[in-house]
Amino acid sequence: MAFLEVRGVRKAFVTPRGTTDVLGGVDLALEDGEFVAVVGYSGSGKTTLVNLVAGLLTADAGEIVLDGERVSGPGPERGIVFQQYSLLPWMTVHENVALAVDAVNPGLPSRDRRRITDELVDLVNLTPAAWKRPRELSGGMRQRVAVARGLAMQPKLLLMDEPFSALDALTRATLQDELLRIWGERRTTVILITNDVDEAILLADRIYPMTPGPAATLGPAIEVGLPRPRQRRHMSLTPAYQKARQALVEFLKSSVTKPPARLGPQVA
Repeated sequence: MAFLEVRGVRKAFVTPRGTTDVLGGVDLALEDGEFVAVVGYSGSGKTTLVNLVAGLLTADAGEIVLDGERVSGPGPERGIVFQQYSLLPWMTVHENVALAVDAVNPGLPSRDRRRITDELVDLVNLTPAAWKRPRELSGGMRQRVAVARGLAMQPKLLLMDEPFSALDALTRATLQDELLRIWGERRTTVILITNDVDEAILLADRIYPMTPGPAATLGPAIEVGLPRPRQRRHMSLTPAYQKARQALVEFLKSSVTKPPARLGPQVA
């Protein structure tokens, strides 16, 4: 059995206009320590899938099993980083991260919880800004806090729902590189939701392309095949990169008749 299994999951929403089938039978599997990306068009159902795995929504059919246990609601074994930062504005960087550390480690002495918080703030390179509040931070710095807070839960699985999509290109690239470094140190199992093909190839071991809705499903997993640690420079010239990108772009283009999702510039 895989570390995470999503089996035949379906989800629909009832609106005043009728019922909308969002997911039409999704299957997905991850091994422990694997980094997997789900790529698809905006509005296809990617966030719904994340919310189901997080236990924030309940599937209409199918099941989700994490480390041998069926997912039936939210739990500390799943950390989430959303597109919006969702930081507490009256708390500092350190206090926002400490809130999660304290929730997971209530029995630890305060000095040990402080040490863990310090380590997490340092992990995302925010020690110089540890006592600043969110309004004093750039968008990239706020998202670093969100990543640190997600890791503070010591999750078995980290869910990242388009975490960098609201950032400018330079900040986005910097945080992608930071995520590569952090994942290399921690090896936390990750599901990354994105509509950026090149981001998925840079970060993931495998990529599941999602068909557009309604009743979205996942296509066959595409193996990235690039060695780690990965370097952005010259990666786009490798056969493995070109093969993965071609497979993803062809799937996404063939699954719709409307203009394709943002494919992004090639990684330089």
